[in-house]
Amino acid sequence: MPVTRVAAIDCGTNSIRLLVADVDPAAGTLVDLERSNEVVRLGQGVDRTGLLAPEALSRTLDATRRYHEVCERLGVERVRFVATSATRDARNRDEFVAGVRDALGVDPEVVAGDEEARLSFRGATGVLATRFDGPFLVVDLGGGSTELVLGTGAPEAAVSMDVGSVRLTERHLHDDPPTAAQVAAADADVHAALDAAAAVVPLGRTVTLVGLAGSVTTLTAHALGLDHYDRDRIDGAVLGVDDVLAACEDMLARTREQRAALPYLHPGRVDVIGAGALVWRDVVRRVRAAVAAAGGELTQVVTSEHDILDGIAWSIAEG
Repeated sequence: MPVTRVAAIDCGTNSIRLLVADVDPAAGTLVDLERSNEVVRLGQGVDRTGLLAPEALSRTLDATRRYHEVCERLGVERVRFVATSATRDARNRDEFVAGVRDALGVDPEVVAGDEEARLSFRGATGVLATRFDGPFLVVDLGGGSTELVLGTGAPEAAVSMDVGSVRLTERHLHDDPPTAAQVAAADADVHAALDAAAAVVPLGRTVTLVGLAGSVTTLTAHALGLDHYDRDRIDGAVLGVDDVLAACEDMLARTREQRAALPYLHPGRVDVIGAGALVWRDVVRRVRAAVAAAGGELTQVVTSEHDILDGIAWSIAEG
């Protein structure tokens, strides 16, 4: 099977991202040529209205046109555009689909949560499986949803929870910083989602807990005390559970001004990273407790910069 130059596009609730890579399935290699990320907040207001806002659509389609130019310049052979939580929830998603088709020349795939989880698992464990033991619990913490997928060589159980950084911010965290009552209300949503998830995914079997996506990578930078966003230091970082929880608590308690001053925090995440920290804190706590109840011990958490984008790229070349 020859090397294929592919473009993977992941359009989530908060950001749209592009990976252009040369993939060789026979050799098991994926070589990055371009990784881009734009915060477009496609999910603006979707939790409340059930509709993609016109200005959010405009921002997202503008970014899609820019990605098309990159694909043309780099000679991409095959493209796959995957849209996730916000688009799944929107009643006017046909307008979005038509806009992407016009801008990029391919139809976007509005994937279900289980497919999103499978792609995230493939992207993350393709790199980590040689360094850590399974079963892996891969947690992809997005703006509108959070996917949990457990497996070793392949996914064995997966669930998509309707909790994420944008959704919980819009629903509950309105003050700066959020009040104790607002945090408690957001916690209640996450705990209910985790209760349901635990009935599907046996969290106690986790040997290696892996966190993905912008909230988790930003909180990893926070725990590491970086002076800028350093992808190489964040990717594969191993942190103690207590250090992760402390970073989450600190971020959640900060004001918007204090968050904006952090040198590794993307401006588009300033208003939602508190909710991201809350979700990640609750997930890590729940998994640690489940592992302990099963007779094990979870002492560390792994962060991966390889995620659904990598999984989409592999799926193009292998498909």
